[in-house]
Amino acid sequence: MLKFVDIGANLTDTMYTGVYNGSKKHEQDVQYVLQRSWDNGLNKVIITAGNYEDSIKALDLSKTDGRLFTTVGCHPTRCLEFENDPNEYFQKLRKLIEDNKDKVVAIGECGLDYDRTQFCPIDIQKKFFKKQLLLSEEFSLPLFLHCRNAAKDLHEILSEHSNLKGVVHSFDGTVEEANWFIKLGYYIGLNGCSLKTPQNLETVAALPATSILLETDCPWCEIRPSHAGYNLVTEKNRSFPTTKKEKWRKDCAIKSRNEPMNIRQVFDVVATVKKEDPLKLNEIIYNNTIELFFDYK
Repeated sequence: MLKFVDIGANLTDTMYTGVYNGSKKHEQDVQYVLQRSWDNGLNKVIITAGNYEDSIKALDLSKTDGRLFTTVGCHPTRCLEFENDPNEYFQKLRKLIEDNKDKVVAIGECGLDYDRTQFCPIDIQKKFFKKQLLLSEEFSLPLFLHCRNAAKDLHEILSEHSNLKGVVHSFDGTVEEANWFIKLGYYIGLNGCSLKTPQNLETVAALPATSILLETDCPWCEIRPSHAGYNLVTEKNRSFPTTKKEKWRKDCAIKSRNEPMNIRQVFDVVATVKKEDPLKLNEIIYNNTIELFFDYK
């Protein structure tokens, strides 16, 4: 009876082609990953793109199934890609959106990351994050936002654009920071990385259900046994058979490789810490998702 949309799935990652750290371990299996998704209550999956090349791959994959959609944009740690010819790079992103309006549901993944400035300086991140806001304005598309140790600056920039909306995905900040974004009309995206510590769970408990969206951020951000939220996952939702990548089988998930069906685990934790009726909470979160990504026009 529960229904889900995974708002953030990195399905173009090489792990889904069987390649781990440059080493081939098994055949491509994204088709089996997706079938498990549909079998476990996923109605839609939004593929996350991190740069122009990712956006092309995500679009190609999205066209294989009517339930798949994608973002288009440039991750803050990859914004140096704009530098050679900023206008050309921007126009290439713009054309992807213009030519694929039926599949592109958000601009991103974009935002700020102050934990990994070795990949892109802060001033470059800010410059090209602001540039991508123009795409959100032009196409009336929500923002799929990345924020790491940068909530204050991200909030300040978004505050200058009252006509925009979106989600701060993979949120692991404080209640105060969450409320900054909620007051601007943004949603908070939760995954396994949002549920690691007791403090994370306290933050989630304090969030209004009307501001929550769910994601896996797969193949990353699984809920691990060491995480505070792990024991709140029902036995049913952590009992799917798994195997090592070297012993791949199409009917098993890969150990330590997250996938969209595990959004049920995220929901288990959120529903438990919020102490709300699961059916009602599921309906609210599902409606939040549809309103932001699919009812924006």
